[in-house]
Amino acid sequence: MPNEENIIISLDVSTEDEARKIFRLVGERAKLYKVGLQLLTSCGPAIIHELSAAGKDVFLDLKLFEIPNSVASAVKAAGLHGVKMVTVHAFGGLDILRAAVKAAEPFPDMKILALTVVTSLQDADLKQVGVQSSVDEQVVRLAELADIAGCHGVVASAHEAKILKKKIRPDMFIITPGIQLEGEESTDQTRVTTPRKAFEAGATHIMIGRSITKADDPRAVFDRVCAELGV
Repeated sequence: MPNEENIIISLDVSTEDEARKIFRLVGERAKLYKVGLQLLTSCGPAIIHELSAAGKDVFLDLKLFEIPNSVASAVKAAGLHGVKMVTVHAFGGLDILRAAVKAAEPFPDMKILALTVVTSLQDADLKQVGVQSSVDEQVVRLAELADIAGCHGVVASAHEAKILKKKIRPDMFIITPGIQLEGEESTDQTRVTTPRKAFEAGATHIMIGRSITKADDPRAVFDRVCAELGV
């Protein structure tokens, strides 16, 4: 069964003040926060240290996609900052994934997660860049690559989670973005689902962003998610 530590709050905001306001309003129950490109580019690593000082774990969502040496150097830097999870783009291939896993070895608490296909993409989008397989097929292929490379988990939508449970090591995380609450308006993400359905599909963690960050009462929304999950 999931608990609060399986719920990742995506701090998709642009300033330290916005981020600080969210994690203070949500309170002690939330343990794990995602810092992505938007917030890191705006604030730098200071926000990672502030979250850590507040007793929070940080999921650094950089979707690293570079030559293996550069990826390894970035993973090492993340480890030195105390990051608990970091994403590497599985499209980069085995050498990049293996370089990330190797670079993480001195930091036993840090997990390397392979991003498969972002939740805004559909089959037609892949075809535009010359990928003839469907999104489902591509996610499975990239997840299997991550398994071979020794990654600790993958990032994939709930629509693929059920398939992946049968395709990758049972100890691998399946981190599911694209989480929305019942009744919310659609966003730029297309492969979305609710918190409960994500876990029922096989997710080990969910990432929830705008539902909380745009709410007047972020704590009430987090509590609603917990209640839906029976936490």
